[in-house]
Amino acid sequence: QVQLVESGGGLVQPGGSLTLSCAASGFTFYTYSMSWYRQSPGKGRELVAQISSTGGVTSYADSVKGRFTISRDNAKNTVYLQMNTLKTEDTAVYYCGMTQLGVPTWGQGTQVTVSS
Repeated sequence: QVQLVESGGGLVQPGGSLTLSCAASGFTFYTYSMSWYRQSPGKGRELVAQISSTGGVTSYADSVKGRFTISRDNAKNTVYLQMNTLKTEDTAVYYCGMTQLGVPTWGQGTQVTVSS
C-alpha cells in the first residue's frame, strides 16, 4: 500500500532554513504528482506546494512563494521541500501527499517550529 514518510522537521529561528524529505513507497512514484501540505493548530490543512510527475512543473501557495522550493528525485522515490527565510507563521505540521484514484494519502507529518 501507499506509504509516505516525512522527515527533516525541527526547531529553527526566524530567518533560518530547513529541508524536509518524504520517502515514498507502494506506488509507481515517477508517474504521480506530489504535494506538500501543512496544518497549524486550529487551522485546516493548507496546500503549500505541488510538483508534477517529472518535476517540470511546480506551483506554490502565495504565502511561501519565493521562499520554498519543492523538488523530487524519481530515482530515490523522494520529494523534498527546501524552506528558506522561515517565519513564525510557517510553524505547522508538514505532510507530503499524493492522490490515487481520487483518494488522497498523507504521511504522518513532521513538525516544523519557527521560534526565537
